[in-house]
Amino acid sequence: MTRPDPPRDQPEAPANPGRTLHPWDEIPPALLKPAHAYAAQRDWPGYFAAVAGKGPRETLIEALRLWGDRPPGFAVDLAAGEGRDAAELVRRGWRVLAIDGHPQAIARMAARVDVPDWSRLRTVQAMMEDAPLPECDLLNASFALPFCLPHRFAELWERIVSAVRPGGWFCGQLFGDRDTWAALPDRSHQTREQAMEMLARFDIAQFNEEDKDGADAHHHPKHWHVYHVVARKR
Repeated sequence: MTRPDPPRDQPEAPANPGRTLHPWDEIPPALLKPAHAYAAQRDWPGYFAAVAGKGPRETLIEALRLWGDRPPGFAVDLAAGEGRDAAELVRRGWRVLAIDGHPQAIARMAARVDVPDWSRLRTVQAMMEDAPLPECDLLNASFALPFCLPHRFAELWERIVSAVRPGGWFCGQLFGDRDTWAALPDRSHQTREQAMEMLARFDIAQFNEEDKDGADAHHHPKHWHVYHVVARKR
């Protein structure tokens, strides 16, 4: 497979010998806010810019550690963003379907220089609620599921569970009911009991509950309530 083309509606970057420029380069790094400030508003281009260059999520690294010495399999990276987790999977020899609903996510993945084998990575632009989820050995959803529309969440989770093969892994985050964003009508949050019920068909290897006070980009109080999950399908 060749490197995927950027979406057709993505403006072309100006020529610059020795360096490839992209439309997102116009955001001065000094003006970027923390990533969660963009996520709160669903400003995904801003979010992608804020997390550019960051490494893979710890939950994915733990799932890969637990996969052990078995040959790499097939992974789905749901709401893959700029591709930080998808690139790590490819580097480790996995075949990857990376799904994201924003065209800039697909364009940013196509522009990555740390994907060693493009034949192992396929990208699909689709909202997570509507994306087809094929059977897989690992399904990664890093800080993605809270942004599923609440009335579609149960359906999406059932499709996730069905997609993961027995012996395969789910890794990612759920947001708890005490998180500040739980008050937003377009977010999906769970109590601890609801999260554990969701994982009834998995053996839980990691369920780290983060429940702490913090602040948003404007120094307003923000309470974080996040479950970091790594679980194996029975």
